[in-house]
Amino acid sequence: MNAPLPRTAWTTGTTEVFKTGTWRATLPRHAARPSPCHQACPVNGEIATWIGHARSGDLRRAWEVLTLNNPFPAIAGRICHHPCESACNRSAYDEALAVCALERAVGDAALAAGWQFSAPAVERAGHVAVLGGGPSGLSAAYQLRRRGWRVTLYEGQPQLGGLMRYGIPAYRLARTVLDGEIARIVALGVDVRTQALDAEGLQRLRASHDAVYVATGAARSKRLPQLPASAAWLMQGSDYLASCSSGQPPELGRRIVVVGGGSAAMDVARSARRTGSEVTVLALEPRERMPAQREELQEALEEGLLLCDATMLRGVHAGDGALSLDCVRVLFEAGRVQPLPDRDFRLEADAIVVAIGQDAQLDLLPGVAAAAGVLSVDAGQATSEAGLWAGGDMASMARFVTEAVGMGKRAALDIDRVLRGEARAQATALPATRAEEIATWYHPHGRRPAQQRLPVAERLADGAEVQLPLTLAQM
Repeated sequence: MNAPLPRTAWTTGTTEVFKTGTWRATLPRHAARPSPCHQACPVNGEIATWIGHARSGDLRRAWEVLTLNNPFPAIAGRICHHPCESACNRSAYDEALAVCALERAVGDAALAAGWQFSAPAVERAGHVAVLGGGPSGLSAAYQLRRRGWRVTLYEGQPQLGGLMRYGIPAYRLARTVLDGEIARIVALGVDVRTQALDAEGLQRLRASHDAVYVATGAARSKRLPQLPASAAWLMQGSDYLASCSSGQPPELGRRIVVVGGGSAAMDVARSARRTGSEVTVLALEPRERMPAQREELQEALEEGLLLCDATMLRGVHAGDGALSLDCVRVLFEAGRVQPLPDRDFRLEADAIVVAIGQDAQLDLLPGVAAAAGVLSVDAGQATSEAGLWAGGDMASMARFVTEAVGMGKRAALDIDRVLRGEARAQATALPATRAEEIATWYHPHGRRPAQQRLPVAERLADGAEVQLPLTLAQM
């Protein structure tokens, strides 16, 4: 016990908070209810359990519990949008736990020690094809292999990783970390084939495999109608980031304007700053409603980008070696954008990079039910076609890595049950434990460890990871 029990309840001044005396005949009712962080976690991770192991010093056991649901703890600890922290009961008491930072520490310890996943306890006869080597496809392949199914993974790019490799810059996710956590999955016995498949190729896979999981992401960039389809001074954000990932950042000039307010736009802008360019970001949303994570925007501003939020690009005039951008401030309410009168202004630039999102290429799956630009799937990620599952950006507009990992896990568990001839699981929802139900007098107040970042000059000089790990003392 870390703190003395109160002699009387602070709300009533009586001892009735302690159920004694006339309550002695009341029988307790034990209910196993999830924590709010567990319910908010995209992979349904046992957060309280693995943190308990980490607190006791058993990082190996913490990693084992973590990777039951997520094979990427070191990756997720760096880039997850951490809805678990927003849901944390402790935020109503002192501060939310630094779940992401703790997860990174456990994941980094596993990579440093070279811990590997155990081989499947049994090898099964069924063969599953996984299309897409990004977070969702790798997650599905991992869960299926651990259950003994033969898995062949098809990836159209030269290397596995998908968005994690070709979209997220190395200053957010070190490539040694990415490679290490992917290699552990492949070492389980996943057959990897780096080849692109069209609709006919997919049909052949469906005929030759017991199940197929499609997670090829969203590769079709959204375009702005007020800009030309192509121009020497125009580039899509996904292409820009892919070039940076290959070690050949595009040379677009000294002044770059990035259009977009999400994480991809921040990644483009910050990558351009690392090439020495002056960067302005045009975001349609006001700053407090931009879809980019708060820490991403904070770090980008620290690194010197200029933000024009609540701003719309109306058009571009291409002159002799320079661009003139017609912009206007807007009112952004209830999803509607209203240009403000007499709030027009112009920006000068050498190039524009558009990063306003991407769409899934559903022509790979003709005839499969879809809605709102994504494939329609049920709770187990099954599509309208028998033997075909889908996830990641193909089946959801929740464009976060850990959401994709969770969909891959759900699909793998569903495929496993179907191939073993078991009934498909029914979704059940239990109420989470509420903060007011916790006996907080057992818990001393604590402080969340502050996020440490690399100094700005060092960030821009060598492209090293910006967010620094927790120290042993902070853990």
